[in-house]
Amino acid sequence: MNYQENDKHEDNSFEEEEKHPIKTPSTESDQQTLYNVSRYDDNKPEKPKPFRYFKLVLIGALLGGAISSAITYYYLPEIMALRGVRNFEGQSIVIEPQQDLTVYSAVARKAMPSVVGITTVALERDAFFGTQRRSTGLGTGVIVDERGYILTNSHVVGDGNVEEIIVILYDGEKVPAKVVWNERSLDLAVIKVEAIGLPVAELGDSDNLEVGEIAIAIGNPLGLNFERTLTQGVISGLNRVIPLEGEETIENLIQTDASINPGNSGGPLLNGQGQVIGINTAKIRTGEGLGFAIPINTAKPIVDQIIEQGEFTRVYIGIRGVNIDVFERATGTSLQADNGVYIAEVLADSPAEAADLRTGDVIIKIQGIEVRAMGSLQRELYRYRPGDEVTVTILRNGREENVQIVFN
Repeated sequence: MNYQENDKHEDNSFEEEEKHPIKTPSTESDQQTLYNVSRYDDNKPEKPKPFRYFKLVLIGALLGGAISSAITYYYLPEIMALRGVRNFEGQSIVIEPQQDLTVYSAVARKAMPSVVGITTVALERDAFFGTQRRSTGLGTGVIVDERGYILTNSHVVGDGNVEEIIVILYDGEKVPAKVVWNERSLDLAVIKVEAIGLPVAELGDSDNLEVGEIAIAIGNPLGLNFERTLTQGVISGLNRVIPLEGEETIENLIQTDASINPGNSGGPLLNGQGQVIGINTAKIRTGEGLGFAIPINTAKPIVDQIIEQGEFTRVYIGIRGVNIDVFERATGTSLQADNGVYIAEVLADSPAEAADLRTGDVIIKIQGIEVRAMGSLQRELYRYRPGDEVTVTILRNGREENVQIVFN
């Protein structure tokens, strides 16, 4: 569309003319000058216009305000000092928002190619009729090795009980996958596709997270129509515990208010550098902005061993244990501990027997990290490899003791 500018002109036809004697041109030059200027009597003094006075006043006010602001800014520290205003440490932090204006698009550009969609087909038995039916599932994963290893949730792949897994790559290609490893208590799984040269996500460090840091989730919420949706928020909390089925819990979770919905499961939670700091796992349905992710440092040793050896083997400690609260309810006794694992049996020729662990001991820490229940004990064991030596803190006869265990 072409726009035509209207020439601005002033029509003085409604102004009352002032009476001045009209000068008669005495020469040809004077006559030419008179007729070329205007058909109106422009020899009279121009009448001032109110709007021009308004503009002058407005410009003066703006300049005065700017000068006043500059003076105030320049002398602000002295003014604050005179009034007794304290300069808190937080006020010295310089925030440069212009650097964050593109952080989300930059993270998306960096991480999006390594995010995949995952669809599954499983056979389920109808509890009432006893017949089998095919059910489909949807989730997300993140590529952790260019040879096709993908990290996701255990529940995304049916805890390993699925007939078919299809991975949808960034370019839209669909390739079959198989489960290499999964652990329900961690809600983690590694699957593999036959491919090479895939884009790999950069893994971050979840041990050094702080509440308030940027958190960005990428996944496939509510179906592939919304694939690779990016949502943003912050780290809302750390070391959260949420219940699973029965008396099981999943612990040490990252809480975020970045929107997480069905289909986001298994997708990455990223920091402002585009590094994976967690694997999205759950959302509290009764509340808004309550999403949870498994810290990436929980998965790192598992991923590393699978990439190196093609499989993962958890270290062996050699006990049969039970949660303290379960033991106390069953026996009616108090073990003088709020959390921990009661050793019901020490297996022969095991690392536990070699370390002189005994029936009745209560494991409360490994390497200084609290062991709340059997689930957290199992999760801690995933950090180590055969041959690693660790310090295990136990309660024995009401007293704390440290023992050294070398894992097989």
